[in-house]
Amino acid sequence: MPFNIAGYSIMQSKDRFTAIILALLVWGFAGALFGALFAGLHQILLVLGLTGWLPLIVATAAASMTTTAFYSAMPVALVGSMAGVLASIGYLVVIGQDIDLLMIASLAAGAGVVAGAFYSWMVTGSSRPLAETLTGLISGSLAGGVLSLLLWFLDEPVSVFVLAAGVVALAGVFFEIFEHWLVKLGVAWLPGVVSAPLVAGLIAAVVAGSIWILGNTTTTVLDMRTQEVITHVLNDIPPGLLGGVLGGAITGIMLEIFGFRLEEQIEDQM
Repeated sequence: MPFNIAGYSIMQSKDRFTAIILALLVWGFAGALFGALFAGLHQILLVLGLTGWLPLIVATAAASMTTTAFYSAMPVALVGSMAGVLASIGYLVVIGQDIDLLMIASLAAGAGVVAGAFYSWMVTGSSRPLAETLTGLISGSLAGGVLSLLLWFLDEPVSVFVLAAGVVALAGVFFEIFEHWLVKLGVAWLPGVVSAPLVAGLIAAVVAGSIWILGNTTTTVLDMRTQEVITHVLNDIPPGLLGGVLGGAITGIMLEIFGFRLEEQIEDQM
């Protein structure tokens, strides 16, 4: 039977188009989460008094680490999310409307560690979730540092939308460049017994922090400083989310075009 060149070309183009659409969706959603987290954390750090390059780097590193945990260690992230929600609800039932951020985050993190340890005991796991999360931390730190340097050279104010798009794009590129060998190194050296508990604890603390923000929006008895934090955070999250979507989508398409196959990464994590 002769080889159908035209049919093969159409199938190849269809597969390529499907891969680009998949990259667009996955990176867009990841960018939305990354951008929203970055915008909220960055504004909180600014209101709390951090200045210079530190808020940008810390917020980018934390957002990158959290987003990586959600997308590269989904089962562990779901365990941490459930633990964070349950611990936060329990805290609200007992304490009521007087929500302390440090207390609720610490309680949720502890619940996440316990839940992650139980998950690790039930399901034979490896150190891959922690290795992926630390790779996200390193990528985010580098992205924040590079963007801080660029802003220092420009010496011009930049909107939250542009900041979010920039950090998402840079962190995504760094993550793709470093992931293979950093994760391989982490899997070989990091202890698997603490992998799931630490990642689940991180996610639980982030979930509790989100609940703290949402809970305080309905509370009228707040000091002025807390009201200021909540207002600034809520104002910055929408442009941060949209900027993250843009940065993630563009990065995903460019990486797919240049040979970083998302479908191959998904197969490796299965």
